[in-house]
Amino acid sequence: MRRRPMAARPAHPGGRLAELDLLRFIAAMAVLAFHFFVAFASVWGQRPSTLFPWIAPVAGLGILGVELFFVISGFVILMTVWGRGLGAFAWSRFVRLYPAYWVSLAAVALVYGVLAAKPLDPKLSVSGYLVNATMLQRLFRVTDAMGVYWSLWAELRFYLLISVVVIVGVTYRRILVFMSVWLAAALALVVPRWFGLEAALLDNEILTETVMPAYAGYFVAGMALYLIHRHGSAWLPWLLFGLSWVLAIDSAIGRVARRIEAAGFAAMPVTETGVVFTITLIFAVMAMVALGYFRMPSSPVLTALGGTTYPLYLFHSVVAVALIPPLVGTMPAWALGALATFITLLLSYLVYSCAERPIQRLLRPRRTPQSPPMPAVRVEKASVP
Repeated sequence: MRRRPMAARPAHPGGRLAELDLLRFIAAMAVLAFHFFVAFASVWGQRPSTLFPWIAPVAGLGILGVELFFVISGFVILMTVWGRGLGAFAWSRFVRLYPAYWVSLAAVALVYGVLAAKPLDPKLSVSGYLVNATMLQRLFRVTDAMGVYWSLWAELRFYLLISVVVIVGVTYRRILVFMSVWLAAALALVVPRWFGLEAALLDNEILTETVMPAYAGYFVAGMALYLIHRHGSAWLPWLLFGLSWVLAIDSAIGRVARRIEAAGFAAMPVTETGVVFTITLIFAVMAMVALGYFRMPSSPVLTALGGTTYPLYLFHSVVAVALIPPLVGTMPAWALGALATFITLLLSYLVYSCAERPIQRLLRPRRTPQSPPMPAVRVEKASVP
């Protein structure tokens, strides 16, 4: 596996990439657009695609914003774990995921338990909310308090898998072996279906939950690109990236097709060509990031956008449920959609600056004058927005 160094590669490949902050924000806004202008029929009282026919075909592709998050996650997680132990990695993930998540869960409980909102109501008991607080509700077959929480379960399983490599020690070759085995397992579950064969292994819930054939392509693609970014081009990472693209196309087409089957094309006006183009664009842009062709200087604005992304992802559904139904009919639909988007952005920034960041600072390891220097715990932004 001969690695060819690239002149565009940064001197410090573990440093923060400002362009990823922008891509995270775009991904979160894509998910918001999908929900606000295509998916949230119960929030608007009718199909949003009939209210926003001019934007629905594009907004519908926003469902794939999560897929962009997953590719970014594969890239950034390797940046986080390289040279780190399991404890530092686990704590950095806890500090990154849980503070904003708990705040959003409290907001969800307030909207449904106190304000008695009806759209998207998960109908959870107190114990259901407590199980959701662990972020392991899907493991215990408890309904997600908010629909967007589903992707966090995929993230946690990815972290569990990568922890195996962290335990034995992260190296270039070990990561390549891990990626190859994972991708081969995912393809073994999916490829027989392409040829009309029965894939009996897909009926094994434990296996499919572990291998995650629907998402493995995105995570592996991100990891392959980070290896290329850090160590230079080599044939095997590019091969894994290409195979991941094939698996991702299949997964994305299937996910969108199931949505169209459930809601109808009028409610979800997205074509298969649009899905293939969007996934290909995601992979191409991330490859440009890895190769250094999409370089952006760090700035407070991009840092704020990156920091706002996770609260934006977690809170936009709550804002929609609380704000839109009481105001439907009082103003044009486009104005209400714009107002809900603005309030979501404002609330997300406030959560980031006034809640998430202070809590993370409290939870980060502190040094005493007598204590030896400790390696910093990176709280990198992964696929979670």
